[in-house]
Amino acid sequence: MTEIIRGFDGCPSWAPVFGYMGASACMVLSSWGSAWGTWRAGLGVCHMGIDHPAGIIKNIVPVVMAGVLGIYGLIVSVIISQAIAPPSQTDHTNSYSVFNAYTHLAAGLCCGLSCLAAGGTIGVLGDAGVRAFGVKAENGRKWFWDAAAAGHDVGDDTGGPVAMAGMNSAESANKLYVGMLIMLIFSEALALYGLIVALILSQHNYVCN
Repeated sequence: MTEIIRGFDGCPSWAPVFGYMGASACMVLSSWGSAWGTWRAGLGVCHMGIDHPAGIIKNIVPVVMAGVLGIYGLIVSVIISQAIAPPSQTDHTNSYSVFNAYTHLAAGLCCGLSCLAAGGTIGVLGDAGVRAFGVKAENGRKWFWDAAAAGHDVGDDTGGPVAMAGMNSAESANKLYVGMLIMLIFSEALALYGLIVALILSQHNYVCN
């Protein structure tokens, strides 16, 4: 009969597999969310830039916020990979415990899936928001329309109908832009929550002596 010692198999040779799975899952999922958000928001910016090219730089914010998600995943992945201890050079025993492996896997999935959800939210919201901003800023006019074709009377620069319509359109577009920014900030917070929890999880440590 084989004698079973309590806690003897707490650091098996396969434990680092789950640790590296957590690091790789965090990087892959966060990059996926970052690419997803950049893709959707970038499409909206390009579409909006056709009719309202003056607002391209102003509406690049969703693309930047989506790109930050990949940095969150990079930070957690580096922390996890640095915490995985290699086997001993003398007796080839493993000091990396199953406790650490499961903790690092949970941390990687927490940050990665949070960034994925945030990326999808930022992409869809950014796409719709910047398109709506362009429509509002141009008062529904397309790039191939001119004042005569649109049926507008050309007024003076100080108080004509075209100038008044432009002022009202810009004010409405700015209000929409502020609302979009608030929604984007709370969408980015989803990834920040996952990053904070992942950092807390990665601090839990148990080493086999």
